[in-house]
Amino acid sequence: MDILVLESPEEAGAAAAAVVLKSVLDKPDAVLGFATGSSPLPLYDALAESGGDLAGVRGFALDEYVGLAPDDPRSYAAVINSEVTRRLGLRPDAVRVPDVSVPDLEASAQEYEQAIRDAGGVDLQILGIGHNGHLAFNEPGAAFDSRTRVEVLTERTRRANARFFDSPDEVPTLCLTQGIGTILQARHLLLIAHGADKAEIVARALQGPVTPECPASALQLHSRVTVVLDRAAAAGLSR
Repeated sequence: MDILVLESPEEAGAAAAAVVLKSVLDKPDAVLGFATGSSPLPLYDALAESGGDLAGVRGFALDEYVGLAPDDPRSYAAVINSEVTRRLGLRPDAVRVPDVSVPDLEASAQEYEQAIRDAGGVDLQILGIGHNGHLAFNEPGAAFDSRTRVEVLTERTRRANARFFDSPDEVPTLCLTQGIGTILQARHLLLIAHGADKAEIVARALQGPVTPECPASALQLHSRVTVVLDRAAAAGLSR
């Protein structure tokens, strides 16, 4: 595991962007896994400013809320479209988000898994980390061999995401998320985190026990992980 510590979120974003650009330089049609939330935004900002050619990239989003239309600005489909697809010059049909519009969500989850396999798997998976250690929307207790599925969001996760909604009651209770097992099959994992509020959970994930109670601790099981932190998020690390 490579851990890079930078002084600011902006510098961390630039360092993470360099990892992405190297992956795309090595493989112009690389399959990237895209995360949403606040953690990867400095990375996407840096990629947009870099002028790098990502036109050949294909991608898969980690997760999506159940109950929001794709054109709802709070949906992850809308976020991926605005923050990733359009800003980075990717083809709209090359980036997929879990389909939550169909009646059979379990079938949709299985189809998403198959689509990732059909694409040859994910070359580089971008990740953030939740305050309770969730990866994607894999909440504490999620099995390390879990696959794309419907997940019930914890109250802590819903409270953390309430800032994107008019009231906490509007935050969906269900989502469709890639499983930890799905994430661990990516060939390279790139975790980015910033802010003092992430210091404790980053330390637990990277240097604590490997346990489903801290889903992000599964990163310790992967053979190729790059972690990019600002100084505040790295404050809890012992080395």
